[in-house]
Amino acid sequence: MDFALSEEQTLIFDMAKGFGEEHIAPHAQKWESDGTIPKELWPQIAELGLGGIYVSEEYGGSGLSRLDATLVFEALAMSCPSVGSFLSIHNMCGGMIDKFGSEETKQKWLPDLCAMNKVFSYCLTEPGSGSDAAALKTRAERDNEGYVLNGTKAFISGGSYSDAYICMVRTGEDGPKGISTVVVEDGTDGLSFGALEKKMGWLSQPTSQVQFDDCKVPADNLIGEEGKGFTYAMNGLDGGRLNISAGALGGAQKALDLTVQYMSERKAFGKSINQFQALQFRLAEYETKLQAARTFLRQAAWKLDNGDHDATKYCAMAKLMVTDVAFDVANGCLQLHGGYGYLADYGIEKIVRDLRVHQILEGTNEIMRLIISRQMITA
Repeated sequence: MDFALSEEQTLIFDMAKGFGEEHIAPHAQKWESDGTIPKELWPQIAELGLGGIYVSEEYGGSGLSRLDATLVFEALAMSCPSVGSFLSIHNMCGGMIDKFGSEETKQKWLPDLCAMNKVFSYCLTEPGSGSDAAALKTRAERDNEGYVLNGTKAFISGGSYSDAYICMVRTGEDGPKGISTVVVEDGTDGLSFGALEKKMGWLSQPTSQVQFDDCKVPADNLIGEEGKGFTYAMNGLDGGRLNISAGALGGAQKALDLTVQYMSERKAFGKSINQFQALQFRLAEYETKLQAARTFLRQAAWKLDNGDHDATKYCAMAKLMVTDVAFDVANGCLQLHGGYGYLADYGIEKIVRDLRVHQILEGTNEIMRLIISRQMITA
C-alpha cells in the first residue's frame, strides 16, 4: 500500500497551487466584494487542462482521475474556496456529459466546455426539493421539436452568469424514474433568473434561481436516455462530494498555515503566543485532523476511480468527515487569531464563511449519515 503521490500528481498539485497564488489569491477579496468572477479567468484555467479534468482527451479534456481532481481543488481552495468550488461544479457537468452522453452529445458540448468558452452550471435543487431531490417538480413536456420546460431551480451557482445549465427535469412519472437530464443554453426563450441571492459565503459566485416558463429545448439537448436523469445526477454527486471536500480541506489548510505564521509573530505576556503549550496543543490537534481527513478523502477518491462496490458510501463518509473537520479547524484558527481573526484583512473570516456551506451542499451532512447507515444496514 503506497500513500505517496506520484511525481505526476505532485506536479498537478503544484501547478494548481501556483496558478491560484498568482492569478486568484491577489484578487479574491475584490471578487468577493464585486460578487462575481471575471470570465477572463476561465480560459486561463482551461489552458492548464482544468476545464475538463476527467473528460476524455479526444474531446479536449485531460482524462485525469477523481483522485487527481481532489488535488486540483484542494490546491485552488488554498487561494479561494469559492473560485475553486465554482470550477468543480463546471467539471461535474463535464464528467456527466462524458460518461452518459451519446457521441453526438459529447461532440456538441465538450470541446467548448473543456476550453471554458462556455461555463456550465448544475441545476438539481428546487425551492421545494433539496435533500428529497427525487421530488423535483420542474417538468419537460415533449413536443414536435423537443421539450418545453416549466419550473424553477434554486440555489444555482452561476445562475444568470453561466453559458449553459445541466438541468434535472421531470419527463415522466413521479419519483426518480421519471427524471431526465437536458442542457439549457443561456439566451433560450423562456429562460430567466431570480435576483442574486445574498449569502454568508461564496460571495464571488453569482447565485440565483433559474426559471423556466415555456422554455423550449431541442430534443438533441437530452443527455443520455429519458428516465435516467436521477441516476446520472446521483452518480455525478459522488465525485462532486469529493471535490467539495477537497475544497474544504484546502481552505482549512490555508487557515492553519496562516495561523502558524501569525502565532510566531503575535506576542503576549512577553513572548510569541506559539510558545504557550495550550496553544501548541491546538495546533497539533488541527494538523492531525487535517492529515487524517486528507488520507481518508484520497482513499474515497481511489475507491471511486476503481469502481469499488462501496465507493458511494466512502464518498459520503469523506464528505461528512472532511467538511466537518475543515470547518471546525478554520473556526478554531479564527479563535487563535483573537480579534484579528474577525477582520477581513487577515483572511481567516472569509475562509470560515466560505467553508460553512461545504457542510450543506452536494447533499447535507445529515443526508451523508443517512447514506452511510443505510448501506451499513443493507450490507
